[in-house]
Formats: sequence, C-alpha cells, structure tokens
Amino acid sequence: MTRVLIVDDHLLVRTGIHRILTDTDGLEVVGQAETGEEAIQLARELQPDIVLMDVKMPGIGGVEATRRLHHACPDIAVIGLTANGDEVSVTRLLKAGAKGYLTKGTSYEEVIRAIRLVAAGHKYIDPTLASSMIVRNPGAQDNPFEQLSEREMQVAMMIVNCRKAQEIADCLFVSPRTVNTYRYRIFEKLEVRNDVELTHLAMRHKLIDVFETTR
Repeated sequence: MTRVLIVDDHLLVRTGIHRILTDTDGLEVVGQAETGEEAIQLARELQPDIVLMDVKMPGIGGVEATRRLHHACPDIAVIGLTANGDEVSVTRLLKAGAKGYLTKGTSYEEVIRAIRLVAAGHKYIDPTLASSMIVRNPGAQDNPFEQLSEREMQVAMMIVNCRKAQEIADCLFVSPRTVNTYRYRIFEKLEVRNDVELTHLAMRHKLIDVFETTR
C-alpha cells in the first residue's frame, strides 16, 4: 500500500485528488495539508511514501517545503503539482529534491501512474512538459528568472502575488528592510523598475497567470 499526503491550498483540488486516490487499489491517502509549513509537519508525523506538493502556495511555498522535507525525511518522495508547467519551476523543484512533476491539467490516470512510478523508485515528469524541454532550442534566450537565487525567487513570487513587505518578512523570518534589499536586487537582475514590471515579466514567462495575481 502506497501512502500519499496531498498538499494544495485549494480545497476543491485536494478533495478531487483524494476521491480518485481513495478509489484506487494500492493507494491510501493519509492526510491533507494546505501550506508548505503544514506539509512538513504532517509528513514528519505521518511518514507517507509520496507527497503530492502544490508548487505555488501561501507561506514558504512548495519548492522550499520540498527542500526542507527532502533534508528532514529523504525517504519521502515529493511529486510537484502546479497549474503552470514552466521549465524554471521544474528545474527548481527537481533541484530541491522532488522526484516528479505534474501539471494540474494531467489526467487522473497519469497522476496515479506517476505516483506508482515514483513509489517504485523512478523519476517522473509530465510527458507534455518533458517533450517541450527536449525540443527546446539550445540557442534560445534563457528565462531571466533563472539567475535569481532561491530566496530571491521566493521574494519575487510573493511580490507578484501582492504580498506586502511586512507579510513577506513575517513569512521568511527576516526584517522588512531585508525584504526591500531583496526587492531591489531582484529589480536589478531582471532589469525592471517596479512591482508592476516584475509582475508583467513573470506573466510573460508563464510563472504566474492573471488568476493568481488577483487571488
């Protein structure tokens, strides 16, 4: 029996996945979480075999949660789950220790297949996304967000999701002044002048969509 923890900040998503997995032989849903922080706590308590981890959530987010979980519980395999299958997110998640990556447009059959493959010790990347990464033009310009550090990327995504400096500071356990230092460093690296330009750049590179910026 493969034990699965579902992590997503949307109740409907968690409920839908839960119903499908519960009706599947050989899979058992042992818990649900809606933030990265809660995911780490429940994973330590419940010791699932697989964590289905939403990449973009309030708080520390899925990438940082994956990194911390990988260090704390290396035997627990994480499969990333996101609406946007961009290459930057895939790369960051896999570097954080994830064993798989799914987009939310994936069929339930493919989700089950991914869980079983990862549980068996294999890696899994959504076939559509894997194909696009393979055929990518080597001479094409890299996504500018690739030059950001992990912490800078965290701050950037919180900024484009309309988080205030104090909120970001509280979440990352740093001072608002440190957050602003990250902000201007991000602006300099990405050659943008303000939060609006940063948001437009993130949308252009499919790191966020209109729905996410108004949530």
